[in-house]
Amino acid sequence: MPQSDVLRPRNRSLLAMVVGALLVLAGLVLAIGGTWLVFLGGSPFYLLAGVGLTVAGVLLIRGRVLGVWVYVATFLLSLVWGLAEAGTDGWGLIPFVAGPAILLIPTLLMLPILQPERWRWRMPLGAIGVVFAVLVIAGFTLSRINQPESGALPAMIASTIADPSPLRPGTDWPAYGGSYAAQRYSPLGQITPGNVGRLERAWVYHTGDMPKRDPKESKYGAETTPLKVGDTLYLCSATNILIALDPETGKQRWRYDPQVSDAYIPYTAACRGVAYHATPGAAPDTACAARILEGTLDGRLIAVDARTGRPCADFGTNGAVDIKRGMGQVEPGMVSITSPPTIVRGVIVTGHQVLDGQKRSAPSGVIQGFDVVTGAKRWAWDMVNPQWTGDPPAGREYARGTPNMWTIASGDEALGLVYLPMGNSAVDYWSGSRSPQENAFSTSLVALDVTTGHPRWRFQTVRRDVWDYDLGAQATLIDFPSAAGAVPALVLPSKQGDIYVLDRRTGRPLFPVQERAVPRTGVEPQLRSPTQPFSSYHTLAFPQLEERDMWGMSPIDQMICRIQFKRAEYRGPYTPPTAHKRFVEYPGYNGGTDWGGIAIDPVRGVIVANYNDMPNYNRLVPREEAEAEGFPAPRGEARGGDMGEGGHGSRDPQAGTPYAISVNPGWRLPLTGLLCKRPPYGGIRAIDLRTGRTIWDRPFGTARRNGPWGIPSMLPINIGTPNNGGAVVTAGGVVFIAAATDNLIRAIDLRTGKTLWHDTLPAGGQATPAVYEVNGKQYLVIMAGGHHFMETPIGDALVAYALPD
Repeated sequence: MPQSDVLRPRNRSLLAMVVGALLVLAGLVLAIGGTWLVFLGGSPFYLLAGVGLTVAGVLLIRGRVLGVWVYVATFLLSLVWGLAEAGTDGWGLIPFVAGPAILLIPTLLMLPILQPERWRWRMPLGAIGVVFAVLVIAGFTLSRINQPESGALPAMIASTIADPSPLRPGTDWPAYGGSYAAQRYSPLGQITPGNVGRLERAWVYHTGDMPKRDPKESKYGAETTPLKVGDTLYLCSATNILIALDPETGKQRWRYDPQVSDAYIPYTAACRGVAYHATPGAAPDTACAARILEGTLDGRLIAVDARTGRPCADFGTNGAVDIKRGMGQVEPGMVSITSPPTIVRGVIVTGHQVLDGQKRSAPSGVIQGFDVVTGAKRWAWDMVNPQWTGDPPAGREYARGTPNMWTIASGDEALGLVYLPMGNSAVDYWSGSRSPQENAFSTSLVALDVTTGHPRWRFQTVRRDVWDYDLGAQATLIDFPSAAGAVPALVLPSKQGDIYVLDRRTGRPLFPVQERAVPRTGVEPQLRSPTQPFSSYHTLAFPQLEERDMWGMSPIDQMICRIQFKRAEYRGPYTPPTAHKRFVEYPGYNGGTDWGGIAIDPVRGVIVANYNDMPNYNRLVPREEAEAEGFPAPRGEARGGDMGEGGHGSRDPQAGTPYAISVNPGWRLPLTGLLCKRPPYGGIRAIDLRTGRTIWDRPFGTARRNGPWGIPSMLPINIGTPNNGGAVVTAGGVVFIAAATDNLIRAIDLRTGKTLWHDTLPAGGQATPAVYEVNGKQYLVIMAGGHHFMETPIGDALVAYALPD
């Protein structure tokens, strides 16, 4: 036998054929998809990589050692291309390194089979060493993700900025945001960065309000932030059961169930909180001298005695007022109150949630004011009929489909104003039938005179909103430090990421708001505003997306996302909705900032904002096509009420318009459920209040509960997850927040942004914590109720933490 035949391996082993076939399969997918991507004007990498894998696989099937080296060359191409595109960004490198490295291992193990005897082990071991080195480098770049970008805290403001609300936290937590100024700041300082690591559970209380069927199939999301007033803690469960607890032990004092039917659950069974009111001058032992008020999922205001939990006989009818009066036909679930009311000068001001995406003739978004003692309607603000001061005239109803306020208002007792973060008109993604009044007030902060119910001023953050960029967060009231002295102001975050600072007396911006040109395309180009307002103070938004921002765990995932990106309509911020193809909305409708809002340390002058960083992948679906595809009908009609998988439904009918809407929130791949945009998907940031400059910024949330096909990876990598819920900040210099999808509650150092302590909650922590003191001891309390839309486990646990005695 010739010597060359001895040296040339001809062993076409079954193993080599299997590995080769795997490479050919992956290569053909990449080559075909890569050709399509090149045709769309995208990167040629996937075509080149696909050709390399296919050639390598064919050579391995034929028993040729050259196939190994062709794959090694393809791997090196992938690594170099990844470094050129993503630099040392660990997340950006994963598609170029992780999947190819996994395939490299079995490919290199073919060398002992296919190489001559004398090279059998040296070459594969050396090559495996190279792979190990590459993985070490990748691990190092990934580790950088966990480190916040830090700056220095601003110099401490000389005197505390006043909280303009009559309810101030002190040792209590008397309102949803700490006070009606919504600063979410506690002046308690017992817990500090030095001792927070010793926090332990003080008690756990279970509300018992859980879904009656499989929690995985139920839309529950207990989001309550408890109030602590005096010697009692007050909260509401997911379906509005009112509960009073001992704040030191968690033992139940009383419980009142208003009997809300599941038929009234909109997207989610959620109650974010309650309100407290003590009647001035009333004897403490008088019934309902102090009362707890809440709005319910079936559209009622409920008032109960703060001491006993019994309904207040002097409030409405048997302690309840129906806010749906005057709205005409209201199907169950179409009108719900999920946020706590705001009380200013003895008037309860409430908005309500109107189920999005259902129909243009949805119930009115009217804002109403009621007497806090009697429940009598003081006024109603119907923007289309502002002359109506109360109930509509006989035979009339409040204007249907108008913008609503589903979130939380803030209030200034001295000015007599409530600040309403307004939503959009019914049917978010089409604007052709909106009235001039709707165009004027939608997606605006409206300052309403609490005495008359008339607007004093408005500030609009989006012109003719067709992106569901309604204002979800409370405005936070402060006295803004300026060279001329303190200015009564408010800080307003938005879903599109901009943060505005306004004089709360007039609505005048304290920092310039720039009008920038935006696209005028889509299905209604003539109705799109030529410009949109952009804040010069601060934005949580990131630069517009590029093809290189598309992501996946493997090159195939990434290629699919890149193909989708190149096929979609995307012209940067405010890309208008389209019907002929998908359009990219970035940020998506979950923000930026959503209902969790911001927290402000008024002494140090620091804003703390957690945010989302995800696009939506949407398409308007022509009516005939939607009917042919079996889109659900509006709530209350046949086939109605199917909200799909999204917070606003993945397929909403938008009846009464030419288009239904298909929403892909977060832009997920259909098979794995992975998100198409490169991580992080959420973050938390500290901002200098005076200047709007970033102090530190970091991804927020680990990958421990996330993974392909919905399987938790349990990896402690700080990927930055979607988050819902807000933060609180304390005088001790500690930020407390849950909100992320990893079921953790964290203590973060306000100075550096580093996590100092965490604990695993019994369910998702999609709620904002509260901080209070009992008998000289500081407590932290958080509702672990989970959330179906955030895909966190559903629960009913209220968890309290404190330092050990």
